[in-house]
Order: sequence, then structure tokens, then C-alpha cells
Amino acid sequence: MTKERSELKSIGYEIFIGILSILSIINLVLLYVVQEQSLDTVLSVMNGIFSVTFVADFLYRIATAPSAAAYFFKHFGWADLLASVPLAQFKILRVFRLIRVYRLLREVGIRTVGRALIKDRAGSSLYVLLVMGIFVLEFGSLAMLRVEQGAPRANITTASDAIWYTIVTISTVGYGDQYPVTDLGRVIGAWIIVLGVGIFGTFTGYLANLFLSPRNPAPPVDAADTSTETVEGLRLRLEESEAKLTEIRKLLVEPTQ
Repeated sequence: MTKERSELKSIGYEIFIGILSILSIINLVLLYVVQEQSLDTVLSVMNGIFSVTFVADFLYRIATAPSAAAYFFKHFGWADLLASVPLAQFKILRVFRLIRVYRLLREVGIRTVGRALIKDRAGSSLYVLLVMGIFVLEFGSLAMLRVEQGAPRANITTASDAIWYTIVTISTVGYGDQYPVTDLGRVIGAWIIVLGVGIFGTFTGYLANLFLSPRNPAPPVDAADTSTETVEGLRLRLEESEAKLTEIRKLLVEPTQ
């Protein structure tokens, strides 16, 4: 149990990596099942994002592992490293990362997972908005491209157009150079705008909480402990007063003798 706990990072972080692993494996299946150039472009961009994230995850784990050699050789760190390479031959190794996340969370227990997520609401919200951003970027781009690509007078005709439109819409910038012309495309665009506002609003709130909250909040004061300390302080002061009175009496008695 101690070994599993030493491998475990924060609960929210492990779930975040697990979700990204599942999505990357689904994307790998889609690349082989659906042969379409536009889909390949979007999934290749997402694979680049996943590769950067998994490289950072590998570096984080090997830097914080109790034994870097044990993590690399015994706990499939080598698989994490190879799975981070953006090549189709190594992507299947991301299954090892998913298996590790499942094993660690199973060892902790579902109740502990739930309590940890509730306790660390700020961190959990950050991971949720990151997952939402990734999902909106991928599926929003695919949906927009599917709806707009063949429409008359459409200006979202390529995968790069759809990805660019989704990015600027999520960020609520909205340059206006790319826009939907179909009714369904506008509905999808409206949902992307709403989700983008929610994602960046949550992110702003997280940053505000991170920078403005006190670093070391004072522990709650127990009333019983306070009363005990007050009584103890009074007793010590009485003892000190009695000792001083005794010394004064001695000084007053000594000259008469």
C-alpha cells in the first residue's frame, strides 16, 4: 500500500491523465477506422497536444519518484516515455499509463477519491476546465468542419480553419475572419462561446484564489482550548504574584532582625 501511495500524485491529476489517455486511444482507433484527411489533421493536432502533456507527465513523475530507476524500469516509466513520442507505433503504449491510473485509484478507494475531489475543489475545477477545453477544441472543430465544409459561401472549409475558429471562439477573442454560415453551425458556435466563457471564467477564479488566498491560513481556534489556556495563564500569574509577595515579606523582615 505504501508503494502505491508513493506513486500516486493528486487524485484530480491522476484522473486528468487517465481521461487524456482514454481520449488519445480513441483518437488512435478513429485514425485507423475513418480514413479522411480533415479528420486526420484535427486528430494530429490533438495528438501533438497529448504528446506534450504526456512528456510533461513523464518528467514530473520521474522527478518526484522516490527512485527514478524503479519508476523507469519497474513501473513502466519507459512506456510512458515512448508513448509520449508522436508516432502511431508507440501510441498504443498509452494503455500502460491508463492501467497505472486505474490501479492507483483502485488501491485508494472510491470513497477516498470522492472526499479528495471535494476537499480540493479549486484543483479539481482546474482539471475539469482543462478537460473541457480539450474536448471542446477537438469535437467542436470536428463538428464545425462537418457542418460547414460543404455549405455554399462557407469560409470554414479546412481542418485548420475549423481549429482556428474553435480556438479564437473558446478564448472569446473572435477575430471574425472565420465564422459559420449555416444555422446548425451557428448553434455549434454559440455552444462553443458559452463553454469558452465558462472555462475562462473558472480559470480566472482559480487564479484569483491561488494568488489572493493566504499561503498559511491560521488554524481554527477551539473554544475549549482557549478557555484551558486562559485558566492556565491565570494560575501561572497567581503563582508568580505569590512568589514576589514572599520575597517582599522576606525583605521587610530581614532589617528588623
